[in-house]
Amino acid sequence: MINSRTRTRNRRRAAVVGTALVSALLTFGCSAQDPDQVGPKNDDDTSTAATKQPTLKTDPQLRAMLPADIKKSGKLVSVNSGSFPPYLIVGSDHNTTGASADLLNALGQLWGVKITEKTVDSLPSELTGISSGRYQMAFGPVGDFKERQQSNDFVDYVQEFVVFAVPKGNPKKITGLESACGAKIAAQAGGSAEKVIKDQQKKCAAAGKPKLTVMSFKDQPSSILAVQSGRADAFFSSQAPLTYFVKESGGKLELAGTGQQNGFEDLYQGAVVKKDSPLVPLLQQSLQKLHDNGSYDAIMKKWGLEANMIDKPGKNMAVS
Repeated sequence: MINSRTRTRNRRRAAVVGTALVSALLTFGCSAQDPDQVGPKNDDDTSTAATKQPTLKTDPQLRAMLPADIKKSGKLVSVNSGSFPPYLIVGSDHNTTGASADLLNALGQLWGVKITEKTVDSLPSELTGISSGRYQMAFGPVGDFKERQQSNDFVDYVQEFVVFAVPKGNPKKITGLESACGAKIAAQAGGSAEKVIKDQQKKCAAAGKPKLTVMSFKDQPSSILAVQSGRADAFFSSQAPLTYFVKESGGKLELAGTGQQNGFEDLYQGAVVKKDSPLVPLLQQSLQKLHDNGSYDAIMKKWGLEANMIDKPGKNMAVS
């Protein structure tokens, strides 16, 4: 459970993210209403993790930890399930931008390999593809949960919070998870937020409260567009991308239910690899180096993600 100290820290972080992200959006934003720019591509699309970060030198010790096949080919593929701004924005030119893209580029420089992004149709496809060995990793960040650790390992590098994006004025008066009864709530299919809102749907029904309708979409842009078009009353998801979409909406959307647990304990997100993959220690040590040399701080702040920074990367940090 989140203790009072953590809850206070979370509220402070939540307040920081809105202000900090405005500056980043003015420079790097793309419209949530432009599916060609932020929508997912098909299963065959591959893109370079583009960035303008300073070049880092290859670290011989880290490179030596690479699996032999990756070292030989000089290539590594990171899979994703579409745009998750401001962490990952998949452009119409098949390039990716965002905090995760910048971090991936920095890792590629440390390892002396070219890392590319491959977009698939959904988060479940992403996770099962990694656990089956079809894909080498997903850098995400993807939510870390105990049940997911049965098939995959996580190297967490951010903390997230789950809230609602609602139309300006919050017509359904959604103030948290329990007040969602009677509303139509959008969620990304296969994600942790979808599971939590579906559990709340059952609680609303058991308590005899107005029906909560869950509308599942394959990606973030489709979900937020459902709210913008009036098909859904709210989108339940991670606060960082929702803050991005709210800022991009031109005053048509706002956040609701901030500063609360909303069905989650401390929520960590990060890179995902196959269970017991040799990439786990490599990712953890490499991300720690990016912490130590200041790259992590610079990239996260560049994208307005100060509220989501953690002190050090960690393996399987989920407590539930």
